Amino acid sequence: MGEIMHEIVATSEAPDPIGPYSQAIRANGFVFVSGQIPIHPKTGAVDDGIQDQTHRVIKNLSAILDAAGSGLDRVVKTTVFMADLDDFPSFNQIYEKYFADTKPARATIQAARLPKEVLVEMEAIATI
Repeated sequence: MGEIMHEIVATSEAPDPIGPYSQAIRANGFVFVSGQIPIHPKTGAVDDGIQDQTHRVIKNLSAILDAAGSGLDRVVKTTVFMADLDDFPSFNQIYEKYFADTKPARATIQAARLPKEVLVEMEAIATI
């Protein structure tokens, strides 16, 4: 078998990683985006409320996907981590605005704790 080629993806339009990982990796026609939390890339601020945080998370994902040569319309799988699944209906109202046409596969998990005490984190896999 041949060597798997991969490339680190980075953009200033999304928050810098807060640990030893990449914003995303391009490999074999896919882009694997690390979990994004609702940090504004320019100010470091975190909005209040699940809906504002969901918008920011998806904007961060979108910026990384764009830098990788992909986009939200090419997402095939998301994994969502939520601090409280009671926020799921409000989260879905925002999520649906971005993914109504493509409806990627998704898993949603309630996490005991998320970085910086945010309400939502999301990772994605997309085609390039």
